[in-house]
Amino acid sequence: MAGRKQFDVDEALRRAMHVFWRWGYSEASIERLTEGTGLGRGSLYGTFGDKSALFRKSLLRYAETYHPLYQQALSHSQANPGAVVAAYLRVTLDRIADPAVPDGCLLTMSAAQLQALDAEGQAMVQAMIAGLRAMLEQALLAAGAGDQEAADLALCALAANKSLAVLSRAGFTGDDLATVAAAVARTPENGN
Repeated sequence: MAGRKQFDVDEALRRAMHVFWRWGYSEASIERLTEGTGLGRGSLYGTFGDKSALFRKSLLRYAETYHPLYQQALSHSQANPGAVVAAYLRVTLDRIADPAVPDGCLLTMSAAQLQALDAEGQAMVQAMIAGLRAMLEQALLAAGAGDQEAADLALCALAANKSLAVLSRAGFTGDDLATVAAAVARTPENGN
């Protein structure tokens, strides 16, 4: 039937997300995107727009997939700030350990290539990172951290999250990453 997509748009977007995740925005060429999605240029552009628009849709899909996992982990009452950090980083470690997705983190890769993105893409990346930080701060406050401690620990946990993504891409083992996460989660208990 004319005008109907002959492919699964949601699956094509998932595949495009993986191309950006694996290669980053700069190296996700149209050739890699067409190969990764199985779509021709015309179908890719006709469905998703230009590369920047496809990237933004992929980043939104990434956030819709993974950020609820962080929200769920942090929504449970935590005994102390260290438990909040541990719960947050456990989600990161679980995603990194998933063999069905690329190493690292699409948001981290995108932050590292921020200057290559258009203004709308840059704003999305910055807003998503700020949202994760705010989510962490709220969970830390709920676990008994003071205002400054919650702000400091949220920044530290966010930095550890991004570091774990980079280390995973560099080939560090799951055990190495778990060691980093455990050390960061212990920081609040040691009184900073």
